[in-house]
Amino acid sequence: MLRRRLTGVAAGCALACAIPAVGPTAGPTAGLATGPAPAFADDVRGGQQPVIRTLDLKAAWRVSRGAGVTVAVLDSGVDPGHRDLAGSVTVGEDFTEGANPPGVAPRRLHGTYMASLIAGHGHGPGGRRGVIGVAPRAGVLSVRVILEDEEPGFKEFNTAERFEDVVARGIRYAVDHGADVINMSISKELATREERAAIRYAISKGVVLVAAAGNDGDRPAAASGFAPYSYPAAFPGVVSVGATDRRLRRAGFSNWNSSVVVAAPGVDIMGAGPGDAYWVGRGTSQATALVSGVAALIRAKYPRMAPPLVVQALTASATDSPPGGYDTATGFGVVNAARALAEAGRLARHTETAAGGEAQDPSQPFGGGHAGPIRVVRRDGTRATIHLWAAGASGAGAVASLGFIFVLVRRVRRASEPQDA
Repeated sequence: MLRRRLTGVAAGCALACAIPAVGPTAGPTAGLATGPAPAFADDVRGGQQPVIRTLDLKAAWRVSRGAGVTVAVLDSGVDPGHRDLAGSVTVGEDFTEGANPPGVAPRRLHGTYMASLIAGHGHGPGGRRGVIGVAPRAGVLSVRVILEDEEPGFKEFNTAERFEDVVARGIRYAVDHGADVINMSISKELATREERAAIRYAISKGVVLVAAAGNDGDRPAAASGFAPYSYPAAFPGVVSVGATDRRLRRAGFSNWNSSVVVAAPGVDIMGAGPGDAYWVGRGTSQATALVSGVAALIRAKYPRMAPPLVVQALTASATDSPPGGYDTATGFGVVNAARALAEAGRLARHTETAAGGEAQDPSQPFGGGHAGPIRVVRRDGTRATIHLWAAGASGAGAVASLGFIFVLVRRVRRASEPQDA
């Protein structure tokens, strides 16, 4: 019985072609090529320019490049040897172990592609060749939670009950191993309580979660009148990302429903693949990776910024906002890295924190229980003093004004009274 379908390539990403790189390991990955035109690795950077301009990355990089931040890539695995990622990847747990037959190595195509969009640093003199990611100085933690469609264990993985909660386990593993941002360019039809609790656990630990809205937007609408929801993107607290085309309008395949928070480019996106190859693809997966990169830039500059404030920085600074400020196609608009960092700088001046009875209880689902009153645990004494002084000055001014009015009224009354001859 098919319990659920957890996918990366099919639901979150469509790969159009492979572009061989220069070197002995060059070549397309078998089974996914559709007649690509060969190109040199330094041509890849030219193909990235539309994304670099849309996200305003050159301005953003003057503020932050993601140094010191770890982005967990929950995906099909990342090739740590790709020259555009070398030295930036830590290979973590494989929660799909046992799905493939013994001796079958993971393909790691989709995961490598996503990691390169987040943290690729290029190669060659000055790193000017190959893929440059949004946060080129960030680190990547690879956590394998999916198989790609072409892997022999794909059916086993999607039907065996022992793999039901791999996403929840992957989230907790990433949190416990130092992730600041978790990228989930994956899609799942059904949600579980374990996943919901893992999401809450991650947020309680200050981790920003970003996930793909899904690629079912060009199918007939669901009974709700919108594209179907996908998980983990539709969980509260997760940044659900839609994809835009070259005109920055919703790409036809991108899911449209009220879970969508922001959007990013998702058509003809250049990325890296295993074996020093390069790929061009489309999907909400790519858009999600770009947004995770922007979140990494923010966390690098403001490492203590809480996840809700990071999300606010992303949404409040978005460009191409729809009429009214929000719609189900692109959320609050298209993410802009430079503007998001500027907004984060404004939000970083926030000086109060609050805590409630169950504010960080990872065992409870969202909306469960009664948190009780919120208690302010830190105050800005300087601002409070200024406000108190201003209030005191205003009060003194009011008293003085009333006194002046009283004297003036008495003088008027005396002037109007008859005087003795």
